[in-house]
Amino acid sequence: MDTAPVSRHSEAELVSAASRNIDRLVRWADDFPVDGVRFADLTPVFADAEGLSSVVDALASGGTGADLVAGIDARGFLLGAGVALALGTGVLAVRKAGKLPPPVVSQSYQLEYGSAELEIPEDIDVSGRKVLVVDDVLATGGTAAATVELIRSRGAEVVGAAFALEITALGGRAKCVGYPVVCLRQV
Repeated sequence: MDTAPVSRHSEAELVSAASRNIDRLVRWADDFPVDGVRFADLTPVFADAEGLSSVVDALASGGTGADLVAGIDARGFLLGAGVALALGTGVLAVRKAGKLPPPVVSQSYQLEYGSAELEIPEDIDVSGRKVLVVDDVLATGGTAAATVELIRSRGAEVVGAAFALEITALGGRAKCVGYPVVCLRQV
């Protein structure tokens, strides 16, 4: 039984509305967290009912066929939960290392300034599941690629990745291969 609600708006209309709300509400912070970086803070989008709703609806519109949503630590949890509810699926929290009790399955990856690790509980069976990966920002693509590798290593099929904002100059989309990528707003 398909429990996902049917939207009266096209995917293009939903993405357009979300993009307008992101433009209206995103807060930019120069030289954060380090000098030379311009940080996109989507917290004001999440705090606004219309902004959050439009972003969740637009991200969900690209998740056709997914039976599980993977939200990436930490803002991806907020969006992932909303998208999962809109699609009528569950949500899997992909956590930063050390945040889950063992046993876990982990995936290491490189950052511009070091390395990091993501984890999911070992006892959550995702094999054969069709997973939509969700996060707030696609920047360099390392976190998204590591999440996809982690999910696939457990036997799941990644049916797509969806992001509220893409910082195109950082080239992260190039690391997202073999599945559709949806970004609601590109800067």
